[in-house]
Amino acid sequence: MTILMPLPRRDFDPTEVCITWTILRAAGHELRFATPDGQRAHADPLMISGQGLDAWGWIPGLRQVRLIGLMLRAQKSAREAYQAIQLDPHFLQPLSYEQAAQAERTGAFDALVLPGGHAKGMREYLEDKVLQALVARFFDQFDAQGRHRPVAAVCHGVLLAARTPSQRTGRSVLWGRKTTALTWKLEKSAWDLTRWWARFWDPLYYRTYFENSGEPAGYWSVEAEVKRALAQASDFLDVPSDAPNAWRKSSGLIRDRLDDDRAAWVVQDGAYVSARWPGDVHTFARQFTTMLARAAPAAH
Repeated sequence: MTILMPLPRRDFDPTEVCITWTILRAAGHELRFATPDGQRAHADPLMISGQGLDAWGWIPGLRQVRLIGLMLRAQKSAREAYQAIQLDPHFLQPLSYEQAAQAERTGAFDALVLPGGHAKGMREYLEDKVLQALVARFFDQFDAQGRHRPVAAVCHGVLLAARTPSQRTGRSVLWGRKTTALTWKLEKSAWDLTRWWARFWDPLYYRTYFENSGEPAGYWSVEAEVKRALAQASDFLDVPSDAPNAWRKSSGLIRDRLDDDRAAWVVQDGAYVSARWPGDVHTFARQFTTMLARAAPAAH
């Protein structure tokens, strides 16, 4: 299958993009990329190096001394995958969002992956109307069996889907669907760690959007905004307290691996798969791969 993965120009999460790319390519799928202007995308540099994530990270001579930075940056497998993806000509020469929308209308793509990231460069990806219209077409068009084309979204990628109005109903394309996304617990934990103990001079680094005066804490968190787009808040699924390995899944301290899904939390609803954060990505990509293997491409 040919799978489209839209990206922002900068600040995408390297784990969510590159591990997913690695696993889908290993399964025989072809990945195509799109950015706002058709120029290659760049990952959030702090997630690659870890430099600037410690309390002394603003001091040039001490930036390379990393403690918290080593914990918060992408794991080795993701950093290696980021090096590898830069040899992919489709990554180096992406389509523009406009070109991807035109190609989609000709049936160029069988499936869609929406990755995330939290730094401010993600905003253009989350707010682009051309991209939202493209996403809507994947959800709105059905084959003879009533299936839309497969869509996978993780972290802020779910937020992009939640913000996308259906061209049929005007409501979010996630209305009536079960989903997960970056939870407020995970988002706030990373935010608290960096604003109080690490990157204190840039306290909003881990918040893509922030509350205005008078708004409750977390109002513009991913979880809260996604919930507002759903038919009911209970359609947002977090780890149940009695789930196997519940602490491992919800602590934010442990990530899944290719051979170990105990820390992962992935939700599937029909041809739509969602996950919360980089710690779910191996399982997220494998589950999407399984879905693709079981279903013939839906008609465009």
